[in-house]
Amino acid sequence: MTTLTVYDPAMCCATGICGADVDQRLVDFAADLDWLKSEGIEVKRINISNEPMEFATNPKVKAVLDSDGVEGLPVILINGDVNSQGRFPNRAELAGWAGVALKEPEAKSVGCCGSNDEPKADTGCCGGDAKSEASSGCC
Repeated sequence: MTTLTVYDPAMCCATGICGADVDQRLVDFAADLDWLKSEGIEVKRINISNEPMEFATNPKVKAVLDSDGVEGLPVILINGDVNSQGRFPNRAELAGWAGVALKEPEAKSVGCCGSNDEPKADTGCCGGDAKSEASSGCC
């Protein structure tokens, strides 16, 4: 099983998506990690504020801290190897590193009544009674 470990900088909580001024990059990154979990990847997050010894005892992470300081965080490891440092990667990068196929989201076409139905000129919006649909706001 592939393991992705994130050595996070100091944040207000485990994901950094709390408080009044939330950074959208952190929201996206947390969603991307949840997606990886759903794809069978083991994901671990370690926050320097809560678990500083984890940073000190991992030689690869300690080397990043020694050379770049906290500016080198986050450090992203895949199966123990450093894949990224100093930034939060996007979903495509994470998928590639973890060996997960990145599926494009399916385009959804929503008609006037919440489905793929096209309005029908002869009967009203979505095949029902044109008079009742007009009064209900559909079409």
